[in-house]
Amino acid sequence: MQKIKILIGWLRTAAEGVVAAMLAAMFLTFVLQIFSRYVMNQPIGWTLEVCLTLWLWLVFWGCAFVVRHDEHVAFDVLYNSVRPGTRRVFALLGAAAIVIGLGISLLPTWDFIDFLKIKKSAILKIPMRTIFSIYAIFLISAIAVYAWRFISIVRHGLPEEHLEASEILQQSSSQGDPEDPSAGGEA
Repeated sequence: MQKIKILIGWLRTAAEGVVAAMLAAMFLTFVLQIFSRYVMNQPIGWTLEVCLTLWLWLVFWGCAFVVRHDEHVAFDVLYNSVRPGTRRVFALLGAAAIVIGLGISLLPTWDFIDFLKIKKSAILKIPMRTIFSIYAIFLISAIAVYAWRFISIVRHGLPEEHLEASEILQQSSSQGDPEDPSAGGEA
């Protein structure tokens, strides 16, 4: 189990490195585009295409492999206002909806991405299938992550339930400590 955690940590670090490299390449391409257009007065056509392609890959690669579930923007006012049992049902329904919805869309999406092999980008002539294939990778990753989340919630409950339980244990152990003046006992 420890080896798996080490491998996952290494893969996450590598994925973050890929994001950083894409961001750096996009920034340098953007600076080259500005320099060539406004300083040299001779715009370079491929820079816009590279920036757009890198942005697309950066967003979907990052969401697929770097951004964790709890780091996404969430509208959780209702979720946080209900009991833990109801939260568990909400989390299961949410994970199942994502798996089912993205699962249903996977094959039609891949059919369209595969169809794009006949088209090429305007300047660099990169097959559009290659450019948009990152979306299929994102779909597969999101399906796997939320299927794993669903299974994990069924087996172990919500991660925040465990956090609350550990806080409760910590509080109860500090209340029984006779040397702790905040425990309510006489010093």
